Amino acid sequence: EVQLVESGGGLVQAGGSLRLSCKVSGFPFYGEGSIGWFRQVPGKEREGISCISGRMSSTYYTGSVKGRFTISKDTAKETVYLQMDNLKPEDSAVYYCAADRLLIVKSMCRTLYGHDYWGKGIQVTVSS
Repeated sequence: EVQLVESGGGLVQAGGSLRLSCKVSGFPFYGEGSIGWFRQVPGKEREGISCISGRMSSTYYTGSVKGRFTISKDTAKETVYLQMDNLKPEDSAVYYCAADRLLIVKSMCRTLYGHDYWGKGIQVTVSS
């Protein structure tokens, strides 16, 4: 069974950095699917933040995080990372890791629900 477990969240001051990790156990990284990071604030729509191909190096970033966030993966460790730099208060949200066996990167991040697997989410809070 595929399981996703996020870690690395917490409280940070504006301008600071955090690195989120998503341990993706049992996922076929060498297939056509993708892994991605999403975030959601209560009362607002979920956002696809950054996604990466399981097999290739193709990536996607939403405009608000380009130049500040970097997604990467270590297939040997079955882990996907999200390095978040120059954090802003508006980045505060619950961050979720998701994986899908078939969706390519473009579709992975623009599709906000229904992915094959989801983590439980972790809180990121950026203080002003």
